[in-house]
Amino acid sequence: MVEFRNTEEPDADWWSVVWPDPDETLRTLGTDGRASFLDLCCGTGRFTLAAPALVDGPVYAYDLDPNALEELSERAADEGVEIETIEGDAMAVSEHVEPVEYVLFANTLHGVPEKTLLAERVHEAIVPGGRFVVINWIAASPEETPVLGEPRGPPEELRMAPDETVAAVEPAGFEARETVSVSPHHYAVVFERTTSSEL
Repeated sequence: MVEFRNTEEPDADWWSVVWPDPDETLRTLGTDGRASFLDLCCGTGRFTLAAPALVDGPVYAYDLDPNALEELSERAADEGVEIETIEGDAMAVSEHVEPVEYVLFANTLHGVPEKTLLAERVHEAIVPGGRFVVINWIAASPEETPVLGEPRGPPEELRMAPDETVAAVEPAGFEARETVSVSPHHYAVVFERTTSSEL
């Protein structure tokens, strides 16, 4: 198991402040009409629960934390949302799912020790031409990204600028298509899976 740094699930109160409209965020990032969707390191599923209304096929929630997945399953049942939860290490994602069209990886890449290797594992879990979307905190200090009046987010030294995200992911067999501002504190890089990697 690979331990990720500073990627803990935040309190629900401020999660809803950071992402007040996950449906619109997913639409902005091209989720609408996709054949399948995987929320990798989904936590308690802020984005996962919004995906079934947009995606034409199955929605998978993948995380290492069984407690987070249990909470997510209960919320999905309460909301009448159909998802499939999968417990596993992100580095083994391709061993647990058939290739999907769209993978979302939110607020986690900064804490991954071997970023390009993880992207290679994700490459194996995406169909050719599919999308890998990475949401990151902006490269700033926690004091510059407050939520509910408190400094939030990972330490500044772990944060990645968009060009650093591209440099980490593209060698694994992806091409960056666009970078999008998705909140005052976050950006997303939308990658397309190519047919091979440089690894």
